[in-house]
Amino acid sequence: MSILRDWADSGVVTLTGHPDAVPVLPPGDAATRMRMITDELAAATPVRVDGAQVLAERAAIRGSRRAGRVSVGGSCRLLPTADGWAAVSCARPDDVALLGALIGSAVDDDPWDAVAEWLAQHPGAHLDERAGLLGLPAHSVATASAAAEPPATGLRSAAGMLVVDFSALWAGPLCAHLLGLAGARVVKVEVPGRPDGARRGDTTFYDLLHGGHESVVLDPSTSAGRGALARLVAAADVVIEGSRPRALRGFGLDAQAEADRGCTWISITAAGRDSDRLGFGDDIAAANGLVGLDADGLPVFCGDAIADPLTGVVAARLALADLPGALWDVSMAGVVASTLQAPGDASAQVVQTGAGLVIEHEGGVEPVAAPTPRRPVASAHAMGADTEATLRDLGIARP
Repeated sequence: MSILRDWADSGVVTLTGHPDAVPVLPPGDAATRMRMITDELAAATPVRVDGAQVLAERAAIRGSRRAGRVSVGGSCRLLPTADGWAAVSCARPDDVALLGALIGSAVDDDPWDAVAEWLAQHPGAHLDERAGLLGLPAHSVATASAAAEPPATGLRSAAGMLVVDFSALWAGPLCAHLLGLAGARVVKVEVPGRPDGARRGDTTFYDLLHGGHESVVLDPSTSAGRGALARLVAAADVVIEGSRPRALRGFGLDAQAEADRGCTWISITAAGRDSDRLGFGDDIAAANGLVGLDADGLPVFCGDAIADPLTGVVAARLALADLPGALWDVSMAGVVASTLQAPGDASAQVVQTGAGLVIEHEGGVEPVAAPTPRRPVASAHAMGADTEATLRDLGIARP
């Protein structure tokens, strides 16, 4: 069965479940969908990437392991609420204080016991309301969301394409990375004092996503910096934004106006451009039902921040759709939901054998692979290293 074979090949199975138990099978067909998209890209572009294996490659590079109701990366927890479960992230320096505001009590650098006690006394809807107001990446589990599907269109060439990437962390940079592999010129834009948070993470993984890209730093707090940003965006064929729309609007950039002139604008958000909810790969995946179930039928994390690579691959397909001039509203929640439509195989289970882990099902046995890393094509450039040369090459006066 291709869905089970793709999960077995992906490496995600080994990252799903408790560390002291046999892993469990993820739901849905995310690995199959990702492999279908990258196969489509390979048929039309120079991209040669296995979408199924992309789902677990960060864990492969880091040597991460499954941890049950603690995310593979360690920054998110699955915790019981008064009426279900919640996925709560504490990934940013400010999140500790926000968790204190959530529960109405001061917390220290290890807030989890206090947060767990508060959640156990409150329903998930109350968490969702307060987290939305606070801008906290925390959600009740299995919140309904609309499914999103890539368009049924052909692919255009990325050769000669200029991609301006404002995104950070994983989903948006993965999109930019795939466009770069397809032949596009990618310019990563950061602002002074706010580098991509992934720069503080694993160097090899950062190099994988950003190797070969140009790094530009511009200051939108000055009129000259905003002018240079506007001219850079005006030159772009594709713009990738990975924050809520108001952030780039605050820089004087208008996504719809750029799409109207023919630019493809990829807007990646937690739950859509009309939502103020924040989220990261682990909490968004869990909130929308992409969790494994342990032997007691209780949720465990599925893979490593799996909504991020899912969204990055889907976003790259949208960016190369033969529909230039589109404003794509890429909701991570919607992407996750789209992978959970296929019925599962009730007979399938992960089993430890003498030869290793396998997925047993009515049609046979699928050997389970470990997460597979890829090598970076080059080292990522230092923040702002290409500002002067890139602006000069594009005919933009340096602010």
